Amino acid sequence: MSFSIGIVGLPNVGKSTLFKALTKQKVDASNYPFCTIDPNVGVVKVPDERLDKLTKIYPSDQTLPTTIEFVDIAGLVKGASEGEGLGNKFLANIRDVDAIAQVVRNFEDGDIVHVAGEVNPENDVTTINLELVLADLALVSKRLDTAQRAAKDATNKEEVKLAAVLEKVEAALNDNKLASSVDLDEEERLAIKDLRLLTLKPMLFVFNVGEDELATDIQRPAWIPQGAPMIKISAKIESELSELSDEEAQEMLTDLGINESGLDSLTKTSYELLNLLTFFTVGPKESRAWTVTKGSTAPQAAGRIHTDFEKGFIRAEVIDWKDLVESQGEAGARDAGKLRTEGKDYIMQDGDTCHFLHNS
Repeated sequence: MSFSIGIVGLPNVGKSTLFKALTKQKVDASNYPFCTIDPNVGVVKVPDERLDKLTKIYPSDQTLPTTIEFVDIAGLVKGASEGEGLGNKFLANIRDVDAIAQVVRNFEDGDIVHVAGEVNPENDVTTINLELVLADLALVSKRLDTAQRAAKDATNKEEVKLAAVLEKVEAALNDNKLASSVDLDEEERLAIKDLRLLTLKPMLFVFNVGEDELATDIQRPAWIPQGAPMIKISAKIESELSELSDEEAQEMLTDLGINESGLDSLTKTSYELLNLLTFFTVGPKESRAWTVTKGSTAPQAAGRIHTDFEKGFIRAEVIDWKDLVESQGEAGARDAGKLRTEGKDYIMQDGDTCHFLHNS
């Protein structure tokens, strides 16, 4: 199971600089529009102090944190939905990701050209959202037309249901609202899943600010969608931090008056945005963090390790990671009554440490 976050924004807002620092990859971050054409892809480890503490209890041969894939998608411009700036190609790349991180420029620098001629975060977000809405509207309207014609036959119940859902979504898009603003139940979302609507994807906003603004609280503007996570980052600072040792980087963060790097914050927020949770397996060969969506059952979690584990699932022995650390290992946790035996209906909890028993 692979989860991906698409990094989008206007040209020259700091996307590629941020991606380079995030993934420690060498990518072009030149000061001109469309220096990124094909998307850059990088896999990033999710920081998790719980795994660090578990590895002190279990000195495994290797420690494997969970990961998220970040995709640096070329800058969008006004008219992208109609093909401006190679927009159709770039929008297609966004459809393939699980969630979207919009990078918004909120710093002045005369040496870095803004594609719109001025730094205005609200206008930037409005432009990006409008292009996403227009791209979705064209797709929804086309599919709705097909569904409505098929729905004239009342016996075609699936198309009748689909047409009703698409009508609601089209109305919102025509009103320049994101599809995510429409109140859709699980069945309705499933009906339009294949359309991979851009504005239905989970979205977070990354404000790329100057160094002097890093330690100040971020205020939610009215033009940011309600409920969408917001974080503040200085891509320039993150680029500098990525070149330092862990000790030097921590010292720099302390001097700046912040507790963690913006990249760690972005990775954690992206993880939460995707509605994921982490469970652990520990042992002499490896201590490892695994990812499943919230609401997953124990057999589904076992299937993340190996598909045969899900098919032959018998039961799971589960210890909360904190209990395992406090008990100094499985034997202590068992003696303290902290080890639980869970069956096929068990819903996984964030921080579970598991041993799955199965028929191989």
